[in-house]
Amino acid sequence: MYERELEAMQKAARDAEMKIREVYETNFAVEIKSDDSPVTAADKGADAMIRKELHEKFPHYALLTEESQDDLSRLENDYVFIVDPVDGTKEFVARNGEFSTNIALSYRHEIVVGVINVPMKDVMYYAVKGQGAFKLEKGKAPVRIHVSEKTTGLTALRSRSFFTEGEKTLLQKHADKIMHIETLGAALKFCAIAEGKAEISYRESTGTKEWDIAAGTIILKEAGGFILKHDGTEYAFNRKDVYNREGYVLMNRKENFLL
Repeated sequence: MYERELEAMQKAARDAEMKIREVYETNFAVEIKSDDSPVTAADKGADAMIRKELHEKFPHYALLTEESQDDLSRLENDYVFIVDPVDGTKEFVARNGEFSTNIALSYRHEIVVGVINVPMKDVMYYAVKGQGAFKLEKGKAPVRIHVSEKTTGLTALRSRSFFTEGEKTLLQKHADKIMHIETLGAALKFCAIAEGKAEISYRESTGTKEWDIAAGTIILKEAGGFILKHDGTEYAFNRKDVYNREGYVLMNRKENFLL
């Protein structure tokens, strides 16, 4: 199930990578949007390319993307592609390579397919509901990934550009279990936990949106992990309000839901 969608999403992400790399190598301009977040020609170009490809293949599916005007008629559609063409624009601007293209498919408010492509690292992560999570490195066969089993001596991941005092407090509060703290940009935190390189990551701020977490959610879940709001529930998708206002915790095991 969802083989056609996965193939189209992977192709769209790879095609967008060419546009992203093209801009990355230039002296690109940076605009500031109304929500104070940065945007570049890479965001806009990749967004347009992905939208075009997915709409041509699945004309009856709705689209929710970061760089396009939201059409609330999507709320009446069972199928919605949720897209962040360049997740981690601040990292893109800093040219540190820690950004990704995130494409997810929601069916009746649940993510059923997710793709995270990391353009500057030649790696893609993907998952389909009930079929596991995989890492695909350029020139290699896909490898199934799984979270670690650790409940002590944990490695926590903090955001490179959006680290809050609340998150700092939580890391300090659980210093008895969290032994290492590493910094990583954008949706790469989902991927690192999904492949067992870390165990937990906090997001206390209210500024992230559906497209920041949609693809990562299914990749992490299919790898055996969890993303939970602070009340212990999961996010639904294709919402009228796209903000993840309640924050979230990424973790390898529910025993590590440390708040």
